[in-house]
Amino acid sequence: MTSGSDGFALRLKGITKIFGGVKALDAVDFEVRAGEVHCLAGENGCGKSTLIKVVTGVYTPESAEEISLFGEAVSTITPVKARAKGVSVIWQDLALFPNMSVAENIAFDTLVGARPRGVPFAKMKAAAAEVLARLGVTLDLDAPLETLPIAQRQVVAIARALLNDARLIFMDEPTASLTQSETDRLLEIVRKLSADGVAVVFVSHRLAEVLDISSRVTVLRDGKLVGVYPTEGMTQARLGELMTGHLLESNVSARDVSGPVVFEAKGLSVPGQFENIDLTIRAGEVVGLTGLIGAGRTELAHAMIGMTRAQGTMRLMGKPYIPGSLRDAIAQGLAYVSEDRLSLGLLQKQSIADNAAISVLPKLLDQFGLISPAKKQALILDWVKRLGIKIGAPENPIATLSGGNQQKVVLAKWLATEPKLLILDSPTVGVDVGARAGIFRIVRDLADQGLAILLISDEASEVLYNADRVLHMAEGRIRESFDPRQTTIQALEAAIYA
Repeated sequence: MTSGSDGFALRLKGITKIFGGVKALDAVDFEVRAGEVHCLAGENGCGKSTLIKVVTGVYTPESAEEISLFGEAVSTITPVKARAKGVSVIWQDLALFPNMSVAENIAFDTLVGARPRGVPFAKMKAAAAEVLARLGVTLDLDAPLETLPIAQRQVVAIARALLNDARLIFMDEPTASLTQSETDRLLEIVRKLSADGVAVVFVSHRLAEVLDISSRVTVLRDGKLVGVYPTEGMTQARLGELMTGHLLESNVSARDVSGPVVFEAKGLSVPGQFENIDLTIRAGEVVGLTGLIGAGRTELAHAMIGMTRAQGTMRLMGKPYIPGSLRDAIAQGLAYVSEDRLSLGLLQKQSIADNAAISVLPKLLDQFGLISPAKKQALILDWVKRLGIKIGAPENPIATLSGGNQQKVVLAKWLATEPKLLILDSPTVGVDVGARAGIFRIVRDLADQGLAILLISDEASEVLYNADRVLHMAEGRIRESFDPRQTTIQALEAAIYA
């Protein structure tokens, strides 16, 4: 593959993009060498997505000193021109067709959707098989995409880009929904692409992956270029500091907790999901639950909140607890923040205020049985202040907020119910490093106020630094218990990935 005479796949200088008088990008420089794996890092709202959309022609910058693709100067970029030049983006939602086959998804742009004509099925399958072989992957070409796990769908998206002769691929949070083993396989594919001369720009909030896969990292903050740094010798703490502008603490916060038992389960089982779970959570205690995806963690949470019926016994505040439904569990004092914030945690078409108030509408009724605007406004402003939620106006759509602030709205929605036990299932998925720190400060404050918390995460560092006790779950069973003060991140990860 050729990269142009200068050896760069992409060079941008002085890129400025303005929305409503606000500079989303302020004279930003960005360059990627041919065959390089380069990370684009920064908090949500720093300008990463805007920069990608400039490169792909979705946005036209207000000013640019230089734009060149593969050594050729370009006056303006359009989506058609970007694609013709070999630029491709694999967004987090993948933009694939779930009802179409693997081969059809891979060959759609090239052989299926180009213009009205008969579909050359044999040619399509041959092309799909060839590009998958290039990646060292074998998939059932006739399988409907919706039957594939997310990791294999990622591969299909990459294969489609390669069939379109992609020479520069942007990957937006490609590992957010993958297990560790699936992540490892994806990173191997990225390395293979790099060895073949394809430049890859990797966007991820998982800093360990960033440092593992990329050779350089470009850091943006508030629309401005902070700098370009080699990843060799870079630490997660230093990268987090560059992204946020301040040092992020990574200290074990575990304490001895002797409060009364809030929740207790004995012999809890759901056939095929988990079995013989014993679990105790005390008032003011943060219990971390970690393990690989598929270990049964979320399934356990669903049983605790009445979404599935489990065998065994549960007690809440010393009394028998048998939730008949999620509504019943909420009424008895449980709150559940789902790992799927966008689909299960928020009403995307509703306002910030509506999302925060929906769980406690009966408390907001006036004497006529109608929702009191004054009570609703007071509730929203109270939680905005208590959780430090950054909003424009409560009436704005929830989609206008960053991932971190959306998650805080979800927390506000559940905390307004005054729960006895808060279950947080992967609360930082899609949340940048700075917002993560803010969320965990809130978690610790809530525990200090006496709230019992179950923190579920597949990131060992999150439970090690933020829980008082860590439970390792594997194959539907709790295998080990760790005191964060008596273990290391290496020991915990070794147990999880053994």
